[in-house]
Amino acid sequence: MPTVKYQKGDTVMGRWPGSSLYYQVKVLGFDSKSQLYTVIYKDGTELELKEQDIKSVSGFQTRSRSRSRSRSPGRRRSRSRSPARTTRRSSARTAAAVAATAITESTPSSRRDIRLKDTVEVRLSPMEQTKAAENSSNNKHEKKEENNTASKVIEKSEAKVEAESEKNQGPYNLRRRKADGDAKPAEAKPDQPEKKAKEAAAPSTIPSAPLDFGGKIGAYFWLLFLPAWVLFVILQGNLADPSLINAPPPLPPLDTFWDAQALGFVILWILFQALLYILPVGKLSDGMPLRSGMRLKYRTNGFFAIVVSAIVVAVAVHQGADLTYIHSHFLQLATATFIISVLLSIYLYVRSRYAASEELALGGNSGNVVYDFFKGRELNPRIKNFDLKFFCEMRPGLIGWCLINFAMALAEMKKHNLDAPSYAMILVNLFQLLYVVDGLWNEEAILTTMDLMHDGFGFMLAFGDLVWVPFTYTLQAYYLVLHPNALSLPAVTAIITLKLIGFYIFRKSNSEKNAFRRNPSDPKLSHLKTIPTATGKSLLVSGWWGVVRHPNYLGDLIMALAWSLPCGFSHLLPWYYMIYFIILLVHRDSRDMSDCRRKYGSAWDEYCRTVRYRIIPRVY
Repeated sequence: MPTVKYQKGDTVMGRWPGSSLYYQVKVLGFDSKSQLYTVIYKDGTELELKEQDIKSVSGFQTRSRSRSRSRSPGRRRSRSRSPARTTRRSSARTAAAVAATAITESTPSSRRDIRLKDTVEVRLSPMEQTKAAENSSNNKHEKKEENNTASKVIEKSEAKVEAESEKNQGPYNLRRRKADGDAKPAEAKPDQPEKKAKEAAAPSTIPSAPLDFGGKIGAYFWLLFLPAWVLFVILQGNLADPSLINAPPPLPPLDTFWDAQALGFVILWILFQALLYILPVGKLSDGMPLRSGMRLKYRTNGFFAIVVSAIVVAVAVHQGADLTYIHSHFLQLATATFIISVLLSIYLYVRSRYAASEELALGGNSGNVVYDFFKGRELNPRIKNFDLKFFCEMRPGLIGWCLINFAMALAEMKKHNLDAPSYAMILVNLFQLLYVVDGLWNEEAILTTMDLMHDGFGFMLAFGDLVWVPFTYTLQAYYLVLHPNALSLPAVTAIITLKLIGFYIFRKSNSEKNAFRRNPSDPKLSHLKTIPTATGKSLLVSGWWGVVRHPNYLGDLIMALAWSLPCGFSHLLPWYYMIYFIILLVHRDSRDMSDCRRKYGSAWDEYCRTVRYRIIPRVY
């Protein structure tokens, strides 16, 4: 087995892709298969580098000190100033200055101001390096003290900077961003070697991310609006005329919100799903690499969980359990689940205050209590091996969605004395069941999504997973219990065809994305065209992802349309999901655009020019 030269946690100098510039990085890990080191720059950028692209920090510091000694005033005064010696000394100083600038500049594309420490190394920003190289070239040219070798080094540096700044169209973005500030060279203090070594080894802070959802003020709004909206749609759907132009229904007495039996039912359901989650059944899947370089393990047995849940529910119904209780106590069940989501969010926020910095998400550490409570601070909160975010994302709410739909079908039959559910109710149940089962069958794919990779686990996801999904995504089935809609066979055929088209686009595009993210070098994906980026990753510009930037969103929207059509056009309420989903996906696209432009720079601009449309071809 080959010897690993650099160990996890080592601070080294890494070459920036597409250039000869070296920056201080931290080693996160080593992949023995690809023989690549995973490193992280001070701005949070992670790259995979070959061993020949990594050098020790001590080597650079030694050379920097030797150059400093060779340029001391005392040594220059003690030597004769013959023309030949002056020329050699001048050219050496010129080359050394350019080399020192290239190897010790600050990390490119930094998203925060960097306070320079007292150190022997001189660290310049890319723009300052350009000026330094030009001034050095001009001064040496006027004094006629540089030789051809020094001129070539300077010209090469200038040409590189010019090429990088021209309209920013290259595959790498090495320009300094405005947020970097103007870094100034620090004066050398050779008498503090211990301080310098400690500062070089000190880990960089987590880069901050811009605030989403309206920032701190928006967090207050969403904390109040989201529960109020769930309450509104539940009360509105229970009216004989659920028209949205009508005044909101009056609030029922407070005691009608609470039902101890409903709370017990919700707790039992969550514990039952937790039991299925921890059973040693199914595959242990690797998550995406974290900032530390490690990969978490996830028990992906969601399909097993929904099959067992279906069997248990079928046995309970056969034994006489009345699932129409879910319809008649829909408000009480939603209230109980809301209470649990709030308690879970409080627990998540409190435990995040004691989490290590590398365990926090980039977007939930603003310093504002309300915003961080809403957005979530900790990226992957776990109780031993039990991943709270992954469990809530895929299990109690998602499988509960199918259970509620089934209960609504039974309630429709009971209320209207039917021997079987209506065509509209059957379509809604089957379409949404297919969506959930597909997600659980391909459960591993969720590990590459924004929720799992980037968002912290706080109220936003806890409420969304436990309350929003099961009690608003079931709105079509809830609506049909009191407002049946007859469908003809041609209408049923057309709606099924539309659903299958949307599902095909959704599944194929998501599978392509997941396969590419996990193994871009897979021979099965060799036909796909890509655009390289400065992070070491590539952007897909062919296949499904060459048609629009989010083909999976397109499939999702087509399926949402198929879910709403069985409810007819008498009221706008059952179309809420379609309207909500358009808003959600447009907002996600906006977040994705902002994050990717900041992360990939000019490569993202080139990608946007290549793939012009965002979600709907030739429309949007």
